[in-house]
Amino acid sequence: MNRSGFVAWLPVFGLAVAAFIFNTSEFAPVGLLTDIGHSFGLAAAQVGIMLTIYAWCVALLSVPCLLLTGQIERRKLLMGLFALFVLSHVLSVFAWSFNVLIISRIGVAIAHSVFWAITPSLAVRVAPKGGETKAVSMVALGVSIATIAGLPLGRVIGEMFDWRISFAAIGGVALLVAILLYRILPVIESKNAGSLSSIPKLFRRPALVSVYLLALVVVTAHFCAYSYIEPFIEQVAQLSSQFATSILFVFGIAGIIASFVFSPFNERAPALLLNSVVAVLAIAMACLLPLSHSKIGMDILALAWGVALTLFFLSMQLRVLALAGDATDVAMAFFSGIVNIGIGAGALLGSQVSLQLGMEHIGQIGALLAGIGFILCGFCCWRYGLSARLVRD
Repeated sequence: MNRSGFVAWLPVFGLAVAAFIFNTSEFAPVGLLTDIGHSFGLAAAQVGIMLTIYAWCVALLSVPCLLLTGQIERRKLLMGLFALFVLSHVLSVFAWSFNVLIISRIGVAIAHSVFWAITPSLAVRVAPKGGETKAVSMVALGVSIATIAGLPLGRVIGEMFDWRISFAAIGGVALLVAILLYRILPVIESKNAGSLSSIPKLFRRPALVSVYLLALVVVTAHFCAYSYIEPFIEQVAQLSSQFATSILFVFGIAGIIASFVFSPFNERAPALLLNSVVAVLAIAMACLLPLSHSKIGMDILALAWGVALTLFFLSMQLRVLALAGDATDVAMAFFSGIVNIGIGAGALLGSQVSLQLGMEHIGQIGALLAGIGFILCGFCCWRYGLSARLVRD
């Protein structure tokens, strides 16, 4: 890429770095639960409610917060979101009680909910002409790198110093990213963001509603199994905790691979790609138990599973943007909320499967639900087409 090409893609790169920071903040506390618990005299399981509250806040607040900020110029809105994000991390650093820490995480969740409602459409708008699909992939690349680096990096900093230093580091880097974005992003007026009156119109579009329903089913299926992949590997597969950690790295690497290959595959056969990745997700979860005692088998499984999952999310995001071009931000806010509902529902389903049937069955139940998703996906592609072609004004 020559210098002029690099400069043209710089705003998209900045948004990808921002996505990395936001998702690192989401993932990092997972590796710090025990240390946080020690600070407040709580068990890790009790501290875990912080993660649930975060997901619920994103799910419940995405649309209301987006509607309240719908007419704000987008660079100014991003700066406001980063200000809330950084200040919330400062509060995390100085949290004098667990309740104060929860409040700080709610602040991060509010910033997160609006950020992910506006960022995919922003990436499309600031990308060079013809690079819209690649722009969404680049933002997803930031998320994938956060999946690899966010959790272990937060944990390493926490172990070397203190969990508060992990939050301080995230807040400090976020401040630098905000300054970068302010310098490289143009003024971006709110456009086709949608409003309260656009919500009924969106839900009168069967194709868009089918995308939301498909996302809910598949995300629930995925997190039924994925939420408990670490204890599954240690308790059912009888493999080491180090191997469980390596599997999480494989998932992240798979996401990076998917981010690079998505654009050409989606351009050639978007419907075939979507149906294929849902099928791969179902097959991967079905194979979780049979392959559980083979390290090589589990590595291959995690690679295929991770690639399919990232391709699924990218396909879904593009379809929401394509089917709701007149109200992209509101539509994406609903998508973000639905995904977080699926995360919570999947984790709850996985816990019940583990308690009632045994943890060895989480993959089977997830596969069954993903199989239903595959049938739904095929029907929706046949009935509605589910175009994934982006058209930018």
